[in-house]
Formats: sequence, C-alpha cells, structure tokens
Amino acid sequence: MTTAIENIPLKTIAGADSSLGDYAGKVRLVVNVASKCGLTSQYEGLEALYRDYQDKGLVVLGFPANDFGAQEPGSNDEIADFCRTNFSIDFPMFAKIPVTGEGKHPLYAALTSAQPKATGDGDAFRGMLKGHNIEPTQEPEVLWNFEKFLIGRDGAVIGRFVPGTAPNDPALVAAIEGAL
Repeated sequence: MTTAIENIPLKTIAGADSSLGDYAGKVRLVVNVASKCGLTSQYEGLEALYRDYQDKGLVVLGFPANDFGAQEPGSNDEIADFCRTNFSIDFPMFAKIPVTGEGKHPLYAALTSAQPKATGDGDAFRGMLKGHNIEPTQEPEVLWNFEKFLIGRDGAVIGRFVPGTAPNDPALVAAIEGAL
C-alpha cells in the first residue's frame, strides 16, 4: 500500500521521474543536503549509514537545497559530481528543490506537516545561527541543511532530527534500527 507522501512526483538528480514510492517497503531517511555547508561532512556519515543498513532495508535519500545561506549553488550535474568525487556517494540523490518557505516542494510540505517538531536540541542550533547573524526558521519549517526525516516501511513519517544530529548519533541509529 502506498501512502500519499509516496506518490508525490520527484526527479532524480539525473532528471528521471521518481517518487518515494520507488522505495516502498524500505525505511527511508530523507535529508536536505548542501555542498558548501559547515555540516557537509555529514555526507560521509550518511553514506556509512546507507552502506551499513541497506541490506536490512534502509535507503538514504539526498535532496539538495539552496535555501540556507545559498550553500548549494551548483547545478544538479555539479552536485552529483561533488558528491561522487568528495564522498563516493552511492545513495540516491534527487534534483535540487526548495525545502522551506512559500515555494517549498510538496514533499517537504508533507514531511513538515506529518512531523512538525524535530528531535534534538533545535534551540541550541537556532542560537548558533543567531550567533552568526542568521535568523533561523521556526517549526514546523526545516531549520537548516542536513535535517533528517525518517519514514517507515509503511510510508508513515516516524521521526525528524535537527540538522546537528550526526548520522551516527545514538538516537538516530536507534530510530533507524527500530524501524528496520
């Protein structure tokens, strides 16, 4: 059975039609990513998570976004090349989309509606942004690059984690293992 969120039309980073339904029956970790962010090194941990758990049914899905500090300015081809060259990314990547604000992609509208509050210390992350003279978004909006949404095998959004949550964070790993 596919859920409404699984039917939202998407494009892969190579331009092919796709949707989360292409990964039905798997546990999905949806992450908005950026190549020029202080958190970009999380790509390494995301790829490790994917390698470690893909045989058990996890798929990491990367969604480049240029919403925060213009930290993803490249084209889809440039982003794909960056991910392959610098992090040997093998998990599926999608076309760049907006993840916040009035023009946000329907996928992120559905994700934030389904899970309006993130797990983790969002206040500390907001304080760090303010310390850099950046006005942070407020929930339910995505806070920054590398926010993570966990979708169960049944297509339900079962978790959301603040951007500063490392891919190997015990709470994130426990949520993934619980969903698998």
